[in-house]
Amino acid sequence: MNQIKLWEVAEREMVPGYHAKFVHSENMTIAYWDIEKGNALPKHSHPHEQVANIIEGSFEMTVDGETSVLGPGSVVIIPSNAMHSGKALTSCRIIDVFYPVRTDYIQK
Repeated sequence: MNQIKLWEVAEREMVPGYHAKFVHSENMTIAYWDIEKGNALPKHSHPHEQVANIIEGSFEMTVDGETSVLGPGSVVIIPSNAMHSGKALTSCRIIDVFYPVRTDYIQK
């Protein structure tokens, strides 16, 4: 069994206020985010399909021009290459799953 203990995974700040721990499998990357209130995620896209799971907090997300305020239990599927951005309206905990692996998130 390949077991990972999140408390042993180094946290990285990817953009201001967005702290993540990354777990990589053969085909996916899972990001465990702790996001500080008020911080914005700039508009961007990537070739990876992304599934965002809001665990705690209130997060405003825009995907391909459509904006929604998301809360705990919300799940958003972001297609490959879709433009998206967001803002933490409160402190948030979000789990993102990316397919395929985010090689740009693997620490060297």
